[in-house]
Order: sequence, then C-alpha cells, then structure tokens
Amino acid sequence: MEGDTLLLHFANFSTLFACMVLKLPQILVVMRAKSTTGVSLNSLLLELTGFIVFVSYQMYYDYPPPLYLEYPILIAQDIVLLILILHYNRNMKHSLLYAAAFVGGWKLLTMEKWIIDMATSVCTLISAGSKLLQLQCLWRSRDSSRVSTLTWALASYSCMARIFTTTVTTGDTQVLIRYVAMAVLNLWVTATVIYYKPSAKKKD
Repeated sequence: MEGDTLLLHFANFSTLFACMVLKLPQILVVMRAKSTTGVSLNSLLLELTGFIVFVSYQMYYDYPPPLYLEYPILIAQDIVLLILILHYNRNMKHSLLYAAAFVGGWKLLTMEKWIIDMATSVCTLISAGSKLLQLQCLWRSRDSSRVSTLTWALASYSCMARIFTTTVTTGDTQVLIRYVAMAVLNLWVTATVIYYKPSAKKKD
C-alpha cells in the first residue's frame, strides 16, 4: 500500500513537472525559426478547447487538485504558442476573437451540470481531433523541423502517467478512456515527428 502511495505521488509530481515545461521546447523552436511550418493552428485550437473542458469538469466535480494541476499550466503555454503562431502568420487581429470565444465558452461550461457533462462527453473526440489535425499537417508538409519531438514525448508520458493516477484514485471511466486515447495518439504524433525530421528523411 505504501509503495502504491509513493508511486502515485511520483506519477503526480512527475506529470506536473513534465507539463510545466511541456510546450517550452515547441515555443522555443517556433521562436528561433520564426516559422510555424508543420505546426497546426487548428490542432492547437482544438487542444486548447479540450484542455479547458477537461479542467472545468475536474474542478466542477471537486476532483483532487493533483489530478489536474497541470492543465492550467498547459493552457497558459498553449496561449503563448497560439500568440506566436498568430504573430508569425500575421493573424494577430484574430487574437481578440479567440480570447472572447474561449472565455465565453469557459463561462458557459460552468453554468449548468448538464452542459459540463455533455461537453466532457465529447471532450475526447475534440482532443483526438486535435492530434489528427496535427498528424494531417505533418503528412502534408512532410517536414517536422519546426515541431518539437520533446514536447510530444512529454505529452505521451503525461497521459500514460495519468492513466495510472486515475485508475488508483477516481477510477472515472470517461477520464480513463480519454487518457488512453490521448496516449496512443500522442505516441503516433511523436513517431511521425521523428520520421519527418530532416535528418531522418529517406533520400530518394
């Protein structure tokens, strides 16, 4: 029992640490390159939506904070990355529109129980869609030089760790399904990023 508790604490804190720096490699890559080639804006928007819905669900039902503390950090990092993408794509005029949509959506989520429940039921599909859009972007560009392998590897680890922490704490099936799906898709994106790295490309 004590061993399980220690493992749970390790999983919680390692996930929190991983998520504290998860998006930083991607942010640095984009800033250095001043380009967002291979990074999908639509994927990021869906991911941000999924994060907001998921953390709202956990907070609404008073889940233990260690189970979702990383999400506010991830949301903040996604916002920074979104601003960079809009800046380098010269679309900063859309930033206020996105801000209004996300803030308004978050307020709407917490108004009624049925709203948060319904939103959470499609949260996995939203998050899965974000990964598939990123994969599509990579398949089209065949260039992952602007995409951070470390970011996606950390995302994969955090989901796998959360499968364990959720299993031994709340056992919430809906949450578990989400983490399993996200772990598989994150690993798929990670493998694709590695495959399309310039040094890894096969010569014709």
